[in-house]
Amino acid sequence: MLFRQLFDQDTWTYTYLIADLDTKEAALVDPVIEKVERDFKLLNELGLTLKYCLETHVHADHITGTGKLRELTDCEGIVPENAQVACASRLIKDEEVLKVGAIEIRAIATLGHTDSHMAYLVNGDRILTGDALLIRGCGRTDFQSGNAGTLYDSVTQRLFSLSDETLVYPAHDYRGQMVSTIGEEKQWNPRFVGHTREQFIEFMNDLNLPDPKKMMEAVPANERCGNVLIAK
Repeated sequence: MLFRQLFDQDTWTYTYLIADLDTKEAALVDPVIEKVERDFKLLNELGLTLKYCLETHVHADHITGTGKLRELTDCEGIVPENAQVACASRLIKDEEVLKVGAIEIRAIATLGHTDSHMAYLVNGDRILTGDALLIRGCGRTDFQSGNAGTLYDSVTQRLFSLSDETLVYPAHDYRGQMVSTIGEEKQWNPRFVGHTREQFIEFMNDLNLPDPKKMMEAVPANERCGNVLIAK
């Protein structure tokens, strides 16, 4: 298996390239529109055929590259069920398994950061957690129908139930960290360790963070697979 972590400095976003080197089939998770040229070039250099572009959720901090990559490669653009994205090739459901060659990617519903969010378990040993679980943190819950209690349940019941050795790859990191493990996060993540569900809800509801800079542009664009409306 080829597994590559790619980074967009402007939005602190990780995109993940997953490929079967025997069949040359590939998937990209959470592509960024400004990095489509980079990603397309890498696919061609490695001789890969892009089968899927997967979204963990409808992002508020960057515009997805799925629409452009679908035009370039005829891949499927897949978003979590219940997301308001009519242009998606299809929706993916909780526990649904996608195959990229011999690689299995299992969707795990992890609602709370938004009301339609998936993590993706790759070959049983690494989890792409989107914004649900970050390294020593978690995604915010104060917009896009987010819910702090639901996020607490998603992380503690769905993600923390995975093997401690499972590698954790988030959609963002703001401190230069690239990978963690479920065991580490269960022991050291300050949002969850030693906190009851009620304490977590209170903490998250008191964050008072500013909106993401690109939110007003990104959310409607991502509901159209990255197609930006031009104001007249």
